[in-house]
Amino acid sequence: MSLNQLQRARALDLPSREAMLQRAPSVQQFWMDNQLLLSDAWAQWEHSEKDHLVALDDSLLDANLRQTVAQAWQNPTKESAVQELWQELAPDVFECQFFDPERLADLRDYLDKVSMANIPMRPPYGIALNRGGAMLDRRSEGFLAAPGFQVFYRELLDRYMRPIARLLFPEVTGYDTQTFGFSIQYQASKDTSLRLHTDASAVTLNINLNKPGEVFTGSVVDFYNSATGQVKAFTFKPGTAVIHRGSVAHKAHPISSGERTNFVLWLYGERGQIPPHSTPRKLIEPAQRWTIPPVIADDFAPF
Repeated sequence: MSLNQLQRARALDLPSREAMLQRAPSVQQFWMDNQLLLSDAWAQWEHSEKDHLVALDDSLLDANLRQTVAQAWQNPTKESAVQELWQELAPDVFECQFFDPERLADLRDYLDKVSMANIPMRPPYGIALNRGGAMLDRRSEGFLAAPGFQVFYRELLDRYMRPIARLLFPEVTGYDTQTFGFSIQYQASKDTSLRLHTDASAVTLNINLNKPGEVFTGSVVDFYNSATGQVKAFTFKPGTAVIHRGSVAHKAHPISSGERTNFVLWLYGERGQIPPHSTPRKLIEPAQRWTIPPVIADDFAPF
């Protein structure tokens, strides 16, 4: 790796917001042309900052969640304790304390240093271009390629999200080999809301990263019950997460003050397949849930 890869990456001119919103061919070409340079730059940055970066591991997670998941991996018959941690908010929508609120400062400090690295990253722009967000999955253009972060990201998906999704929504098994993730930030002065939509996922995990005392107003998330027309309003608290089927319609109301920062993680099947609405819940042995399926090469790009 050339020692000047980091400087070269920082000198790149990022495509304009307008070009990215318009999906200009030059934007994709930019990320393709600089893929190796950016990956090398992130590795060099991480090495240069190693004495200043917090270790990203599951000690950042809520202790109850971490311990019950560890027990289920050792003995899948104990998975009921994991299920008991997830409170059903609405049909197909569950809430749990995911990150330890007292450790969120460490995670946010890492992400702040990522932001200050001045290495080009592609913001998520499936519905709107979010200026405070980043792509997390290595198959996404311009993703956060810091090696340590990628190990942490894979652990969240493989050790926690996938078996929990199979536990709560058994029919997603087989539709969860592919992954996608991004961070998103709502600010009263910039990106404030997200209109009603469903996700191109089998299951979505949405985790709040706000530190205790980092208050925001507004930004309530509505989950819609298509069968009854009822709406369940939900407000994120530091480190809480909701997991839901991608088919559940939801929207984020405008944020009126402060900021809200979240990780959003998706699972889906090969070539973007998701379970059909008529798919019945499967009977799955616990041991099948607590496994890591092989990742299948897939060119499907949800964003």
